[in-house]
Amino acid sequence: MPRIGPYTLPNPFILAPMAGVSEKPFRVIAFGMGAALCPTELVSSQGLMRTNQRTLKYLRYDAEVERPYSLQIFGGEPESMARAAVIGKQYGAQMIDINMGCPVKKVTKNGAGSALLCEPDRGAALVREIHAATGLPVTCKIRSGWDEHTRNYLQVAGKLFEAGCAALAIHPRTRAQGYSGKADWSVIADLKRHFPDRPIIGNGDVKTPEDARRMLETTGCDFVMIGRGALGNPWIFRELLGGPPPTPQERCELVLRHLAAHIEFVGEELAAVRSFRKHLAWYGHGLHGAALFRSEVNQLDTAEAVRDAVRRFFVSAHADPNASEGEQDVDYRAALG
Repeated sequence: MPRIGPYTLPNPFILAPMAGVSEKPFRVIAFGMGAALCPTELVSSQGLMRTNQRTLKYLRYDAEVERPYSLQIFGGEPESMARAAVIGKQYGAQMIDINMGCPVKKVTKNGAGSALLCEPDRGAALVREIHAATGLPVTCKIRSGWDEHTRNYLQVAGKLFEAGCAALAIHPRTRAQGYSGKADWSVIADLKRHFPDRPIIGNGDVKTPEDARRMLETTGCDFVMIGRGALGNPWIFRELLGGPPPTPQERCELVLRHLAAHIEFVGEELAAVRSFRKHLAWYGHGLHGAALFRSEVNQLDTAEAVRDAVRRFFVSAHADPNASEGEQDVDYRAALG
């Protein structure tokens, strides 16, 4: 069975930490479908140290379901990151994941996210300081480099592993690529060849169960991290473990359950209904009539109206052979800013 630090995971399939997506309600659903690990979306180390209530909201988790509980934090200063990790541990974190891959300017301009790829020694210092302060296993998520001319993932990985990194996830696009272009899986294979005894987590362009299996087989990675492929389709984890795709009734029931959990998590109905619209678009993607459904729910502001629309649409929804794959990609990028 695959391991990360002291934790034996039941399978090699991990939900990617996605901003605005990997909140407690969706993580709980993914765990229930069979995901082995579901890190939180990126959480600001500065927000944690200031005990910002909005930031602390992202630390909420289900202690019975989310085991181990992996908290992803971002920041660029080792001491403050270590202090933030200690706070995370106090709130229940069992594993700390450092975001070294986010390409968004508001993160990189402060020396965090993929900016750390330009300073491998500072990235290594984050790992050492956090592990020393918390005693928890520390994992990292990186990209292949800042741009095409500085694909230094092997150097970065070497520094991180020397510092005690327990597992390394790699998204094989550069920071300059963002989420465009094609993920270069040969980078994952190269990383595993150079570090055969270290847990390597592959990520990027895994949209179907077949993609996940192919990544394991062709790259030799230990785990596959699934992002876009799980949007509106947490059943991907069930299918990877040999289960069936969802029936229309199952899809309808889960969307309603997710909506209820999301409203409880957000705490205010109007805000929750509006922020849930992206999930409704993803759940409807690839189904006949999805565009009309999306147009309808984007005008609704009450939970009851959304529930009625969900029941009407999903109970009889069937696959649309003419659905555009690119449409989901656009929605995904919009959600991540």
